[in-house]
Amino acid sequence: MTMPIYAALLGGTLLAAQNILMLNVGLYRTSLGKGAGVDGDVKLERLVRRHGNLAENAAIFVVVLALYELLLGQTGLAFWTTTVFALARLMHIAGFANAAGSHIIDAEGGKKLFVLMRAGGAGLSAIASLLLGLALVYAVAFGSVSPG
Repeated sequence: MTMPIYAALLGGTLLAAQNILMLNVGLYRTSLGKGAGVDGDVKLERLVRRHGNLAENAAIFVVVLALYELLLGQTGLAFWTTTVFALARLMHIAGFANAAGSHIIDAEGGKKLFVLMRAGGAGLSAIASLLLGLALVYAVAFGSVSPG
């Protein structure tokens, strides 16, 4: 049986990133003495969305990647979708590093880069996820993977 090495590497990396983002939210809340909610605080909303968006996308990708690797091995598709997804999530995090990227506030000049990173990261995440998911479904449905 092939071990899901790409999934393990990606999962560990994304878990570390997720915890750093979680700590950013917690430290900011603590510095303001804020509990749950964002109370109209754009920075807090941005930090929460950056953390939440990674959580929404990362877990299912890593699970599907692990299934793909267990059934089909470390193929070129597994490597490239892993690489694109990792870079895309980093782009998305960077895009949310500024209010220009998250809320399109003062998104002019050089700050347009934050908007492009957020949108590009989301788009590339979707493409990598869709490709990986469809490849797994195709392999299982059309016999590249045999039972038992």
